[in-house]
Amino acid sequence: MESSILGPVVALAAWTMIIWIWMYATRIPAMNRAGIDGTKIVGSSSGALRDALIAKAEEKAAWVADNYNHLHEAPTVFYAVCLTLALVGQGDNLNATIAWVYVGLRVAHSLVQILSNRVVIRFALFALSSLALIMLVVHAVMAVLLN
Repeated sequence: MESSILGPVVALAAWTMIIWIWMYATRIPAMNRAGIDGTKIVGSSSGALRDALIAKAEEKAAWVADNYNHLHEAPTVFYAVCLTLALVGQGDNLNATIAWVYVGLRVAHSLVQILSNRVVIRFALFALSSLALIMLVVHAVMAVLLN
């Protein structure tokens, strides 16, 4: 199967791994500066670790982790719908372009959240990316359910 829409799928997956690296490159030094001993954290610790980092003025490390988590929310729908469009032969032209727009908006959202965390800008980028995702879902519905 050859489909242009697979490029944005791979690009967003790669971006997610870049954020994973960024998260640990930021979080481990922040934990050290904050005096948080990761070996003593037991059980479900993501919320407690986030709160501890923020309490020690290491909120930027929490921002990266928050963004990493966000890349596992709405993008899961993106992956499924793009693969569906590719499988039914609708992964080129307009749908591939919309997918690239979605990826660009998600990357921009990541950078805003990690570097400045301006909520109004993040929301605008999220809303625009959601519109792109809705367009892809509608196109998949038309391709799969109406044909």
